[in-house]
Amino acid sequence: MNGRPILCSSLNNKFMGIQLSFQLLAATITAVLVITTLFMSREIKQEIGKKPELSSLSSCNFFSGKWVFDNQSRPLYNGSNCSFISFLDDGMACENYGRKDLSYLYWKWQPHDCDLPRFNATAMLEKLRNKRIVYVGDSVNRNQWVSMVCMLESSIHTHLKHVHYNGSLVTLKAIEYNATIDFYWAPLLVESNCDDAWHHRVKDRVLRVNSIEKHAKFWEDADVLVFNSYLWWRLDLTVLWGSFESANVKYEQLGMLRTYELGLKTWSDWLDTHINRTKTRVFFVSMSPTHSRGEEWGRADGENCYNETEPISNAEYWGSESDPGMMRLVEAAIKKLNDKSGVKADFLNITQLSEYRKEAHPSIYRKHWDPLTEEQLANPSSYADCTHWCLPGVPDIWNHFLYVYLLYL
Repeated sequence: MNGRPILCSSLNNKFMGIQLSFQLLAATITAVLVITTLFMSREIKQEIGKKPELSSLSSCNFFSGKWVFDNQSRPLYNGSNCSFISFLDDGMACENYGRKDLSYLYWKWQPHDCDLPRFNATAMLEKLRNKRIVYVGDSVNRNQWVSMVCMLESSIHTHLKHVHYNGSLVTLKAIEYNATIDFYWAPLLVESNCDDAWHHRVKDRVLRVNSIEKHAKFWEDADVLVFNSYLWWRLDLTVLWGSFESANVKYEQLGMLRTYELGLKTWSDWLDTHINRTKTRVFFVSMSPTHSRGEEWGRADGENCYNETEPISNAEYWGSESDPGMMRLVEAAIKKLNDKSGVKADFLNITQLSEYRKEAHPSIYRKHWDPLTEEQLANPSSYADCTHWCLPGVPDIWNHFLYVYLLYL
């Protein structure tokens, strides 16, 4: 009898302890739910608050701004981990080829008029779901294509991607999204004797300035087309009137600007005739600058991008190797497509912002197809690549613009 009150007291204490535990658990769950609700509410409000900012993107000049050093949010991906840099690289994986100064990785483009929405690889893939995007152009355009697939790769499961080669066409298939991201080699857009993707180093460049069907059949079903064509027009080109197989042909040299104008007309006429205006968006990326004349930014004559480690700070800088006349021809062709043909075409004006990045080229940190001579080794500037771009790097911002246009504009 004397033990029963003690037992009852013990049971009561246990019951009260269990009850208290449940109360604490319930209070904790309630607190978590309240905090989560408040947090989600705040996130939603912030997202709503962003909408006016995003709507203002339509009036923002993305291409006027400055490079800001940012080692927190840059780079957007790890170049050493991007399988496409390793698999397809001939000079973009600068760190892999021995570059020690890596400050080029940490520059972010900041427009004067607005803030660019953060790049989201999953959102981009969702935008491309059941679609095909094709980059068409030269090796700089290929540089940009590799940049894009590296930016997206982290969101594509390894066993759900497939790469396929078909002559001048390279295809990445993101199977989970049924998204196709292609690069097609056509350095002059129109037909030429430089059209072989792997054997195009010819001494005398000849093009059929009024013929594009040979290439266009590979991209005519695309939902997004990203063109570039500039560097290959800077050397002397011979126009062929007729076919390469015909005996009765006429050769003519018309000068760079006139030849370029005719090539752009053939390109725009094809778009006008063939493009699906309810489906396809067209982009033309402006001239990618080279940095082969160091005297233009204060170096000695004969120097170039070799050993450069900082961007150009002069906001007015414009290199002599970028031709404003060619740029105006592209702008006119884009305007005509929009105004008279109803084609949704945009001009990605990357030239000025890329002009500042003299330090972002592969320079000597690239694959060398031929053994270097003693003379070259004694003068590294002589074999520096000041045309293409290290990755991660400048082409990432070109693709960031593309992302903004596709998702917000």
